[in-house]
Amino acid sequence: MYDFEGDKTGSAANPAGGGPHRALLLLEAPRLAGELVASHAIDLVAPRRPSGDGRPVLVIPGFHATDVMTGRLRSHLRRHDFRVHGWSQGANMGLTDPLIDGLVDRFEALRKQYDEPVSVVGWSFGGVLARWLAHSYPGDVRQVVCLGSPWRAEGERTRATAMFERSRRKHGLSDRARPMVGLLRGPVPVPCTAVFSKSDGIVPWRGCVVDLATTPPAENVVVPSSHVGMVANPLVLDVVVDRLCQDPEDWQEFSWRRALARKWVKP
Repeated sequence: MYDFEGDKTGSAANPAGGGPHRALLLLEAPRLAGELVASHAIDLVAPRRPSGDGRPVLVIPGFHATDVMTGRLRSHLRRHDFRVHGWSQGANMGLTDPLIDGLVDRFEALRKQYDEPVSVVGWSFGGVLARWLAHSYPGDVRQVVCLGSPWRAEGERTRATAMFERSRRKHGLSDRARPMVGLLRGPVPVPCTAVFSKSDGIVPWRGCVVDLATTPPAENVVVPSSHVGMVANPLVLDVVVDRLCQDPEDWQEFSWRRALARKWVKP
């Protein structure tokens, strides 16, 4: 994210300059291609199991990404009978006033449209914004699922930090940015699932981990995935569907056995 921590997370803490090893970064594109192909292939043979009961979901893209990049994830959620929506703000250029206000307007419109709490799925920096929405609207967010989202201070410097700094110079930064980041770093007041990969090529996975001893529940789910492929990887999609099917009042800890059974075993 933005280098709010300055020298505290600089070269002394990260000799490589912040973020995962360069080899993992170079593998991002080919891994994404494989994850997309695998995801579409599995959907062709897996039985369709509508399980979302028409509940609303808002999906927020990562930094510099648009709704186009989350299309695979959203189509998969629609396949499971969720009423899923993109954020409709164009490219996510960070914490600018127009994008903050646009996100708030989008969320409030969906909440009013469905008259029930909305689940929020955020990819990368989009997950950081999802955490902020949960803090700002705790009674209106059903749950949060973060995909490779470096919300911790120790995850401040990533392979995308330079892009954030260039964007700040070009597009500006809201006066609300620092208070927002400070707020979202607190325990999320709704059920929160952090999905991350230890082979992520963009963000340091330790910056994505959530603390488990919290109420409402928080949990970590590790997947073998690229960073860009988090919105297409078939295992990540299984995790997201399984978590969005959970009842916040009767929360069940994530289980791969249950998640895969939901996908393949006849009811």
